[in-house]
Amino acid sequence: MKTDATGRLINCLLAAWAVVVFLFIFAPILSTVVFSFNADRFPALPWGGFSLQWYEAIFADATVRRGLANSLVVAGFASMVSTALGFTAAYVDYRYRFFGKAVYMALATLPPTVPVVIMGVAMLSFQGRIGLSGTIPGLVAAHVVVCAPFAMALVRMRLADLDKDLEPAAWNLGCGQWMTLRRIVIPFATPAIAAALLITASVSFDEFMVAWFISGLNETLPVRVLAMLQGQVSPRINAVGALVFAVSIVLVALAQLIAARRLAAGRIKGNSP
Repeated sequence: MKTDATGRLINCLLAAWAVVVFLFIFAPILSTVVFSFNADRFPALPWGGFSLQWYEAIFADATVRRGLANSLVVAGFASMVSTALGFTAAYVDYRYRFFGKAVYMALATLPPTVPVVIMGVAMLSFQGRIGLSGTIPGLVAAHVVVCAPFAMALVRMRLADLDKDLEPAAWNLGCGQWMTLRRIVIPFATPAIAAALLITASVSFDEFMVAWFISGLNETLPVRVLAMLQGQVSPRINAVGALVFAVSIVLVALAQLIAARRLAAGRIKGNSP
Protein backbone atom coordinates (compact mmCIF):
# COMPACT_ATOMS: atom_id res chain seq x y z
CA MET A 1 0.00 0.00 0.00
CA LYS A 2 2.78 2.39 0.88
CA THR A 3 4.49 1.64 -2.42
CA ASP A 4 1.26 2.34 -4.33
CA ALA A 5 0.78 5.65 -2.52
CA THR A 6 4.38 6.65 -3.25
CA GLY A 7 3.90 5.74 -6.90
CA ARG A 8 0.73 7.82 -7.15
CA LEU A 9 2.48 10.76 -5.48
CA ILE A 10 5.37 10.55 -7.95
CA ASN A 11 2.94 10.38 -10.88
CA CYS A 12 1.06 13.42 -9.58
CA LEU A 13 4.28 15.38 -9.15
CA LEU A 14 5.44 14.44 -12.65
CA ALA A 15 2.06 15.45 -14.09
CA ALA A 16 2.19 18.78 -12.25
CA TRP A 17 5.74 19.38 -13.49
CA ALA A 18 4.66 18.60 -17.06
CA VAL A 19 1.80 21.11 -16.77
CA VAL A 20 4.16 23.80 -15.42
CA VAL A 21 6.66 23.20 -18.25
CA PHE A 22 3.86 23.23 -20.81
CA LEU A 23 2.50 26.52 -19.49
CA PHE A 24 5.99 28.05 -19.34
CA ILE A 25 6.65 27.17 -22.98
CA PHE A 26 3.25 27.97 -24.43
CA ALA A 27 2.13 30.87 -22.23
CA PRO A 28 3.67 33.52 -24.55
CA ILE A 29 2.04 31.88 -27.58
CA LEU A 30 -1.33 31.57 -25.87
CA SER A 31 -1.19 35.19 -24.71
CA THR A 32 -0.46 36.29 -28.28
CA VAL A 33 -3.47 34.36 -29.55
CA VAL A 34 -5.75 35.67 -26.79
CA PHE A 35 -4.76 39.32 -27.19
CA SER A 36 -5.05 39.09 -30.98
CA PHE A 37 -8.83 39.06 -30.33
CA ASN A 38 -8.69 41.85 -27.74
CA ALA A 39 -10.67 44.97 -28.59
CA ASP A 40 -8.24 47.19 -26.66
CA ARG A 41 -5.10 48.45 -28.34
CA PHE A 42 -2.82 47.49 -25.47
CA PRO A 43 -2.42 43.85 -24.30
CA ALA A 44 -3.46 44.22 -20.69
CA LEU A 45 -5.92 42.75 -18.25
CA PRO A 46 -8.83 43.02 -17.83
CA TRP A 47 -9.62 41.95 -21.38
CA GLY A 48 -11.30 44.64 -23.44
CA GLY A 49 -13.72 42.33 -25.20
CA PHE A 50 -13.75 40.15 -28.29
CA SER A 51 -12.92 41.76 -31.63
CA LEU A 52 -11.63 40.79 -35.09
CA GLN A 53 -10.45 44.30 -35.90
CA TRP A 54 -6.74 43.42 -35.81
CA TYR A 55 -7.24 40.53 -38.24
CA GLU A 56 -9.21 42.84 -40.50
CA ALA A 57 -6.36 45.33 -40.25
CA ILE A 58 -3.63 42.85 -41.24
CA PHE A 59 -5.60 41.44 -44.17
CA ALA A 60 -6.23 44.99 -45.34
CA ASP A 61 -2.46 45.59 -45.30
CA ALA A 62 -0.99 44.82 -48.73
CA THR A 63 2.49 44.20 -47.28
CA VAL A 64 1.15 41.54 -44.89
CA ARG A 65 -0.81 39.84 -47.68
CA ARG A 66 2.28 39.84 -49.88
CA GLY A 67 4.41 38.46 -47.03
CA LEU A 68 1.89 35.68 -46.41
CA ALA A 69 1.78 34.82 -50.11
CA ASN A 70 5.59 34.77 -50.30
CA SER A 71 5.81 32.54 -47.21
CA LEU A 72 3.28 30.07 -48.61
CA VAL A 73 4.98 29.92 -52.02
CA VAL A 74 8.46 29.54 -50.56
CA ALA A 75 7.30 26.94 -48.01
CA GLY A 76 5.51 24.93 -50.69
CA PHE A 77 8.43 24.74 -53.10
CA ALA A 78 11.05 24.39 -50.35
CA SER A 79 9.19 21.48 -48.77
CA MET A 80 8.91 19.60 -52.08
CA VAL A 81 12.55 20.07 -53.03
CA SER A 82 13.78 19.42 -49.48
CA THR A 83 11.78 16.20 -49.22
CA ALA A 84 13.04 14.98 -52.59
CA LEU A 85 16.64 15.68 -51.61
CA GLY A 86 16.09 14.28 -48.11
CA PHE A 87 14.64 11.04 -49.50
CA THR A 88 17.55 10.70 -51.92
CA ALA A 89 20.13 11.27 -49.19
CA ALA A 90 18.36 8.85 -46.83
CA TYR A 91 18.11 6.15 -49.51
CA VAL A 92 21.79 6.50 -50.39
CA ASP A 93 22.62 6.07 -46.71
CA TYR A 94 20.27 3.06 -46.46
CA ARG A 95 21.30 1.19 -49.58
CA TYR A 96 24.96 1.90 -50.32
CA ARG A 97 28.27 1.48 -48.57
CA PHE A 98 31.14 3.60 -49.80
CA PHE A 99 34.33 5.25 -48.65
CA GLY A 100 33.68 8.52 -46.84
CA LYS A 101 30.09 7.68 -45.90
CA ALA A 102 30.59 9.13 -42.42
CA VAL A 103 31.73 12.41 -43.97
CA TYR A 104 28.74 12.32 -46.32
CA MET A 105 26.33 11.95 -43.41
CA ALA A 106 28.10 14.64 -41.39
CA LEU A 107 27.78 17.11 -44.27
CA ALA A 108 24.15 16.13 -44.91
CA THR A 109 23.20 16.88 -41.31
CA LEU A 110 25.43 19.96 -40.92
CA PRO A 111 23.08 22.90 -41.75
CA PRO A 112 20.96 22.75 -38.56
CA THR A 113 24.14 22.95 -36.46
CA VAL A 114 25.36 26.15 -38.14
CA PRO A 115 24.33 29.36 -36.30
CA VAL A 116 21.52 30.98 -38.27
CA VAL A 117 23.33 34.34 -38.41
CA ILE A 118 26.35 32.68 -40.01
CA MET A 119 24.04 30.82 -42.39
CA GLY A 120 22.28 34.06 -43.32
CA VAL A 121 25.52 35.94 -43.98
CA ALA A 122 26.88 33.04 -46.05
CA MET A 123 23.68 32.83 -48.09
CA LEU A 124 23.68 36.59 -48.67
CA SER A 125 27.30 36.53 -49.85
CA PHE A 126 26.83 33.49 -52.11
CA GLN A 127 23.50 34.46 -53.62
CA GLY A 128 24.65 38.03 -54.14
CA ARG A 129 27.42 36.71 -56.38
CA ILE A 130 25.06 34.64 -58.54
CA GLY A 131 22.18 37.11 -58.68
CA LEU A 132 19.67 35.18 -56.52
CA SER A 133 19.62 37.46 -53.47
CA GLY A 134 16.27 39.18 -53.02
CA THR A 135 14.38 36.71 -55.22
CA ILE A 136 11.80 34.01 -54.49
CA PRO A 137 14.01 31.28 -56.04
CA GLY A 138 16.83 32.45 -53.79
CA LEU A 139 14.60 32.14 -50.72
CA VAL A 140 13.50 28.67 -51.81
CA ALA A 141 17.11 27.58 -52.31
CA ALA A 142 18.15 28.91 -48.90
CA HIS A 143 15.24 27.20 -47.16
CA VAL A 144 16.01 23.94 -48.92
CA VAL A 145 19.45 24.01 -47.31
CA VAL A 146 17.82 24.59 -43.92
CA CYS A 147 14.99 22.06 -44.31
CA ALA A 148 16.51 19.12 -46.22
CA PRO A 149 18.26 17.61 -43.15
CA PHE A 150 14.90 17.38 -41.35
CA ALA A 151 13.37 15.51 -44.29
CA MET A 152 16.37 13.20 -44.49
CA ALA A 153 16.13 12.38 -40.78
CA LEU A 154 12.43 11.47 -41.02
CA VAL A 155 12.83 9.28 -44.10
CA ARG A 156 16.00 7.70 -42.72
CA MET A 157 14.17 6.58 -39.58
CA ARG A 158 11.46 5.01 -41.71
CA LEU A 159 13.89 3.22 -44.03
CA ALA A 160 15.68 1.77 -41.01
CA ASP A 161 12.59 -0.45 -40.55
CA LEU A 162 12.70 -1.75 -44.14
CA ASP A 163 14.08 -5.28 -44.50
CA LYS A 164 17.31 -4.99 -46.48
CA ASP A 165 16.58 -8.34 -48.17
CA LEU A 166 13.41 -7.11 -49.91
CA GLU A 167 15.18 -5.22 -52.67
CA PRO A 168 17.64 -8.04 -53.54
CA ALA A 169 14.70 -10.46 -53.58
CA ALA A 170 12.84 -8.21 -56.04
CA TRP A 171 15.94 -7.92 -58.22
CA ASN A 172 16.28 -11.71 -58.29
CA LEU A 173 12.65 -11.95 -59.44
CA GLY A 174 13.41 -9.73 -62.42
CA CYS A 175 12.47 -6.27 -61.15
CA GLY A 176 14.81 -3.51 -62.17
CA GLN A 177 16.30 -1.12 -59.65
CA TRP A 178 13.94 1.70 -60.57
CA MET A 179 10.85 -0.54 -60.44
CA THR A 180 11.92 -1.90 -57.05
CA LEU A 181 12.39 1.63 -55.78
CA ARG A 182 8.98 2.66 -57.11
CA ARG A 183 7.06 -0.45 -56.03
CA ILE A 184 8.70 -1.26 -52.67
CA VAL A 185 10.83 1.51 -51.19
CA ILE A 186 8.73 4.58 -51.99
CA PRO A 187 5.39 3.03 -50.88
CA PHE A 188 7.03 1.88 -47.65
CA ALA A 189 8.46 5.36 -47.04
CA THR A 190 5.28 7.23 -48.05
CA PRO A 191 4.20 8.09 -44.46
CA ALA A 192 7.64 9.53 -43.71
CA ILE A 193 7.66 11.40 -47.03
CA ALA A 194 4.26 12.95 -46.25
CA ALA A 195 5.39 13.88 -42.74
CA ALA A 196 8.61 15.35 -44.15
CA LEU A 197 6.62 17.51 -46.57
CA LEU A 198 4.57 18.93 -43.72
CA ILE A 199 7.42 19.41 -41.24
CA THR A 200 9.71 21.09 -43.78
CA ALA A 201 6.85 23.35 -44.88
CA SER A 202 6.39 24.37 -41.24
CA VAL A 203 10.13 24.99 -40.76
CA SER A 204 10.28 27.08 -43.94
CA PHE A 205 7.13 29.04 -43.08
CA ASP A 206 8.50 29.92 -39.63
CA GLU A 207 12.10 30.62 -40.68
CA PHE A 208 13.13 34.21 -40.08
CA MET A 209 16.86 34.90 -39.85
CA VAL A 210 18.05 33.59 -43.22
CA ALA A 211 15.03 35.15 -44.93
CA TRP A 212 15.79 38.47 -43.24
CA PHE A 213 19.27 38.49 -44.78
CA ILE A 214 18.32 37.54 -48.33
CA SER A 215 14.65 38.36 -48.91
CA GLY A 216 15.14 41.97 -50.01
CA LEU A 217 11.80 43.33 -51.20
CA ASN A 218 10.28 39.82 -51.24
CA GLU A 219 9.62 39.72 -47.51
CA THR A 220 8.22 36.61 -45.90
CA LEU A 221 5.65 36.92 -43.15
CA PRO A 222 8.12 36.55 -40.23
CA VAL A 223 10.31 39.27 -41.78
CA ARG A 224 7.25 41.50 -42.14
CA VAL A 225 6.57 41.04 -38.41
CA LEU A 226 10.02 42.42 -37.62
CA ALA A 227 9.41 45.39 -39.92
CA MET A 228 6.15 46.08 -38.08
CA LEU A 229 7.96 45.91 -34.72
CA GLN A 230 10.60 48.38 -35.88
CA GLY A 231 7.90 50.86 -36.81
CA GLN A 232 5.75 50.73 -33.68
CA VAL A 233 4.33 48.24 -31.22
CA SER A 234 0.98 47.48 -32.80
CA PRO A 235 -1.70 44.97 -31.73
CA ARG A 236 -1.66 43.80 -35.34
CA ILE A 237 1.53 41.93 -34.44
CA ASN A 238 -0.50 39.65 -32.15
CA ALA A 239 -2.81 38.84 -35.04
CA VAL A 240 0.09 38.10 -37.41
CA GLY A 241 1.79 35.98 -34.74
CA ALA A 242 -1.41 34.02 -34.14
CA LEU A 243 -1.74 33.44 -37.88
CA VAL A 244 1.83 32.13 -38.17
CA PHE A 245 1.30 29.91 -35.14
CA ALA A 246 -1.97 28.54 -36.55
CA VAL A 247 -0.38 27.58 -39.87
CA SER A 248 2.59 25.96 -38.16
CA ILE A 249 0.54 24.00 -35.62
CA VAL A 250 -1.76 22.67 -38.35
CA LEU A 251 1.21 21.42 -40.37
CA VAL A 252 2.88 19.81 -37.35
CA ALA A 253 -0.41 18.28 -36.17
CA LEU A 254 -0.99 16.72 -39.59
CA ALA A 255 2.54 15.29 -39.54
CA GLN A 256 1.89 13.83 -36.07
CA LEU A 257 -1.41 12.35 -37.27
CA ILE A 258 0.32 10.65 -40.19
CA ALA A 259 2.99 9.25 -37.86
CA ALA A 260 0.34 8.01 -35.41
CA ARG A 261 -1.56 6.25 -38.18
CA ARG A 262 1.64 4.62 -39.37
CA LEU A 263 2.35 3.30 -35.87
CA ALA A 264 -1.22 2.05 -35.52
CA ALA A 265 -1.04 0.28 -38.87
CA GLY A 266 2.25 -1.31 -37.83
CA ARG A 267 0.71 -2.62 -34.60
CA ILE A 268 -2.26 -4.09 -36.49
CA LYS A 269 0.03 -5.88 -38.92
CA GLY A 270 2.21 -7.08 -36.08
CA ASN A 271 -0.79 -8.51 -34.20
CA SER A 272 -2.37 -10.15 -37.25
CA PRO A 273 -1.88 -13.94 -37.56
